[in-house]
Amino acid sequence: MDSHPAAPASPVPQADDEQLLASARRALGIEARAVEALAPRLGPQFAQACRICLECRGRIVVTGMGKSGHVAGKIAATLASTGTPAFFLHPAEAGHGDLGMITRLDAVLALSNSGETPELVLLLPHLKRLAVPLMVMCGREDSTLARAANVTLDVSVPEEACPLNLAPTASTTATLAMGDALAVAVLEARGFTRADFARSHPGGALGRRLLLHVEDLMRTGDAIPRVAPEAALSAGLLEMSRKGLGMTVVVDNAQHILGVFTDGDLRRALDKQIDVHATVMRAVMNTQAKSIGPRELAAEAAHLMEVHRITALPVADAHGRLIGALNVHDLMRAGVV
Repeated sequence: MDSHPAAPASPVPQADDEQLLASARRALGIEARAVEALAPRLGPQFAQACRICLECRGRIVVTGMGKSGHVAGKIAATLASTGTPAFFLHPAEAGHGDLGMITRLDAVLALSNSGETPELVLLLPHLKRLAVPLMVMCGREDSTLARAANVTLDVSVPEEACPLNLAPTASTTATLAMGDALAVAVLEARGFTRADFARSHPGGALGRRLLLHVEDLMRTGDAIPRVAPEAALSAGLLEMSRKGLGMTVVVDNAQHILGVFTDGDLRRALDKQIDVHATVMRAVMNTQAKSIGPRELAAEAAHLMEVHRITALPVADAHGRLIGALNVHDLMRAGVV
């Protein structure tokens, strides 16, 4: 057993708050300028990259090493979730069997700041043999990868955010932003819709917001609070209390919605010292109440409630007849809000 005492730890350099904040502001400024510099570079090469993605009958194979590899994985995921089938290929694994994942129907997007990444350069003969289109995002247009590419997108930066100008920071941010620009341009060209997006994101809160419809959450039948227009206000209050939605809907004999009476309407009525037994619902209901259709997204119901500062909505069919109701708690339980 080693009896020598451990060497004392090196003292940690001290920095005050202002020094730390100044470093962070400097880094953010450098990265923001790196992204801003990309827009003037967009031109025919970028448009051609979009066309390659749009015309690809297979998948976009996105590849890169190190930090560029992490960015490549994110770009592949963004493309795949917005209508362009894509996956990440680790270039070091490609030479050990994974190259077989690329088919003649695919296109390749390679990321390399230097344009000389050995693992990517080694793939060039195989990509040429497959005759797949090669798009490259790099910082040197005279590099080996750039010269071999069908399309080269310039993501060069004058400096990294790293004070040593060594750690990939501004360069990876610029590459990520260019990848997002490519994905967005392609999804818009495809006419990609919210419904298409929902089908790619069925899980989690995002899927719930995009896939759940009002009819999936609304209360129906006897659970709907409803009263006739000539019913006494006291009867309306009992209905509100029994159904627990914070409102009751006023309907005619054919169930057409005439108005709504809410907790807020009750407070206003009491302020006027209205007799709850002598007053009828028609006299106190809100005839300008909002309603929603059953096939609307539940997220739209949440939006209506937020905009109009209400907590419940009646659900009406195409003829204005009451078929359901829901409130903000129903949306919360479903994870929509």
